[in-house]
Amino acid sequence: MSDYVASIRSRIGTDLLLLPGVTAVIRDGDRFLLARHRHSGLWSLIGGGVEPGEEPAEALLREVLEETGAHIRIRGIVGVYGGEPMMMTYPNGDNVGYITTAYDCELLSEAIPDMEELLELGWFHRDAIPTLPRRDWIDRVIADAPPPADRQPAAGR
Repeated sequence: MSDYVASIRSRIGTDLLLLPGVTAVIRDGDRFLLARHRHSGLWSLIGGGVEPGEEPAEALLREVLEETGAHIRIRGIVGVYGGEPMMMTYPNGDNVGYITTAYDCELLSEAIPDMEELLELGWFHRDAIPTLPRRDWIDRVIADAPPPADRQPAAGR
């Protein structure tokens, strides 16, 4: 939990908090890199929160580096997601609703789970993802991810 969120939590307790987030759709051809998260044991895409004053793309680069030690290249935006599928209650009772911007990314270096937030990483073909114990919202993001041939480089990258 960031200092910013902790300061809000000290005032509102476990009440619902809407937070901006970023999500990395890291692909290698037809395979997607997913992470199994420590707090839930579920598979999901890699990402996290945007800090005050931080550009979302910079937050994504930071989150991927912190959680995997890897560097990525952002190629474009897949979409923006929110609503009921993005709401959750953490084990400590904190209620959160995320609104996340998902970015199409390329992995530039080796990724290793940090073992604090992530327990393991794996490459999965699109059709194998629905068989995993996962966060259901990633299905929408994966479905929206463009086929590899349709990707365009992100402006300025």
